[in-house]
Amino acid sequence: MPIDKAVIPVAGLGTRLLPTTKAVPKEMLPAGRLPIIHHVVDELIAAGIRRILFVSSRSKVAIENHFDDYSQLLMALELDGRDAREVGRFDYRQRGIEFFFTRQQVPLGDTKPLGTGDAVAAAESFVGDSDFVVAFGDSIIHGGEEPSLLQRMVASHDHHDAACTIGAWNVSPDQVSNYGILVPREQEAAEADCRVQDVIEKPAAGVTSSRLAISARYVFGAEIFAQIRAVAPAQNGEIYLTDAIRRLIENGREVRAVRVGEGEQRYDIGNHRAYFRTFVDFALEDPEWGPDLMDYLRERIKAEDVDSP
Repeated sequence: MPIDKAVIPVAGLGTRLLPTTKAVPKEMLPAGRLPIIHHVVDELIAAGIRRILFVSSRSKVAIENHFDDYSQLLMALELDGRDAREVGRFDYRQRGIEFFFTRQQVPLGDTKPLGTGDAVAAAESFVGDSDFVVAFGDSIIHGGEEPSLLQRMVASHDHHDAACTIGAWNVSPDQVSNYGILVPREQEAAEADCRVQDVIEKPAAGVTSSRLAISARYVFGAEIFAQIRAVAPAQNGEIYLTDAIRRLIENGREVRAVRVGEGEQRYDIGNHRAYFRTFVDFALEDPEWGPDLMDYLRERIKAEDVDSP
């Protein structure tokens, strides 16, 4: 049965992007002309997803508004003479796309949601018994040729009857401690699609030689919910999705990794440096103003070189 459901956790506070995110959700920051979350949704739709659940919070109402069926806006665009493609970008109902929203609850006495596992658990009634995609809303997978990373993940998941399939990319050794790291089976370590024998949440130096990091994209079977319920909270009180995935591996279930391919770029918008670079890359691709921005950047660089002692 084709996978047509996706879950996008967007309840995080975005503290590493303060003060930019004090009033604007980080997922709504623009990457070029479109908000980051819009790029994520476009990626899901291109992979055949038709029903999308946002696991949100009270501070993320702007995301719900962005994907609302705002008929007045569509009428205004049509009356303004905008072309059909631009109008159609917002008309999700006509394209057969449905959006759903739920909130990740913050327990009494806590100040933030209880982590990625808890966010996915909030989608159980939406998912039912179906396999489904999870895509984090502050990470974009961009570029490359079809099939996309997500399409390859779905195909691998189905072919291997997997319980979990994870998008992955290689990071530099100094970045390993910032990510969930996948440890592939030794005989498959160099393959683009490999079986995973362990997953480690932000390992300290020397814990593993693997540099294969989770790339904020997953395909799960519904059994992941039972594994999340069985996970003990970490020291900080959070329930890590990686711990639930490790339980799948320990129970002998098939967990696989599919690597980001040639020409594909992962944008992890977790800090200002990453965000600035993401915005510039997408702005430079803009068909109308990209070349002008490139000229401007060249002029600025030239002026800096002249002013340098």
